[in-house]
Amino acid sequence: MLRIMQEHEDEGTEISSSFLGFLILGGALIFIGVLVLLVASIFFDSSGSSGVVIFIGPFPLVFGKGPNSFWLILIGIIIAVLSIALFLIMNRRLGLRH
Repeated sequence: MLRIMQEHEDEGTEISSSFLGFLILGGALIFIGVLVLLVASIFFDSSGSSGVVIFIGPFPLVFGKGPNSFWLILIGIIIAVLSIALFLIMNRRLGLRH
């Protein structure tokens, strides 16, 4: 992998191996979590609630099911708005405007 990075140094931004490792680990944990929830919902019939907020660009897609889905969706939207606000604040403080 080191040789590949050296050959293509001038083609883009160099990514450190620790950042790439954390990125892969995060994706793997999300994938495993989705699989665990899928298996649990198939084998254990329960009356649980679920809520999902997916952002595609600035547009949120909100889904929910169950008696407590309203609260789950509300918490998800609040966390999403706070994370966008934190991103904008950190972007302004670090001066990463283009």
